[in-house]
Amino acid sequence: MRWQGMVEFVAAAQAASFTQAAKQLGTSVAHISRSVSALEEYYNTQLFIRSTRKVVLTQQGELLLHHAKKAQAVLEQGEWALKEQQAQPSGQLKITAPVMFGEQFIMPLVHRFMAKYPKVSVNMMLSNQSLDLISEHIDLAIRIGELADSNLTARRIGARAVVVCGAPSYLEQQGEPYSLSELNYHHCLVGHSDYWRFAEQQRVRHVKISKTRLRCNSGWALADAAKQGLGLVQLPDYYVRSDLQQGRLHEVLQPFAIRKEPIWAVTPANLYLANATKTLLDYFADHLSETLKPNF
Repeated sequence: MRWQGMVEFVAAAQAASFTQAAKQLGTSVAHISRSVSALEEYYNTQLFIRSTRKVVLTQQGELLLHHAKKAQAVLEQGEWALKEQQAQPSGQLKITAPVMFGEQFIMPLVHRFMAKYPKVSVNMMLSNQSLDLISEHIDLAIRIGELADSNLTARRIGARAVVVCGAPSYLEQQGEPYSLSELNYHHCLVGHSDYWRFAEQQRVRHVKISKTRLRCNSGWALADAAKQGLGLVQLPDYYVRSDLQQGRLHEVLQPFAIRKEPIWAVTPANLYLANATKTLLDYFADHLSETLKPNF
């Protein structure tokens, strides 16, 4: 009963007229009057001061209007969300992801998603920069590791381990390292950073690599160089998982391996997401682990 007449009350309050409220809602003045009177009886208070030309809110009416408008807005959002959920995903999605990870793992999922939902179009921005979702009008971003921005809504959709490994031929010639200090005597294959990350005494330690045999910004290329016996490499596990399983590479320094890093799908901290965005989030969560399996 408490909600009956609330729409009529808000319309009359905003129009300052029962007649105008009736026109807006497509009903009669008598219905507006009865609805408001029923509310006043329910709350046992006068909401309007009535005259022949207009109605004016009382102090109690102003208080109720303030909260009723908020409730009405939430209900409208709920109706919109329900309609979106029932509709087939459609519209343009703007997405960002790290370059290499996006090319190898996210884009194949996006392509399959688009094939499944032909009304969805995508604007993909592959960048190793953490782009601002609000200013860039980005619907969804893929990020790896710890998140610093608390103004985002994050959903964990996967995880990756980071391993150090080398070919059996290399380890036979150079020996297997058992401490972090021994890395100073090994040829290392590195990407964009001169530091490798390890866990020591429950803390992350960054170790500077002093002997760099090869530098390349492609994880796949570094994995191949390691298989050729050129040195040790530190890579996310999906680059080398099958090679480790087949014995083409051997993991070293395992006691110092950092814990698995989370993979996140992040969105602006809105109360409701478009149906296409929510459906894509679910799709990533359901299928990313399959896509992370190495394909070479």
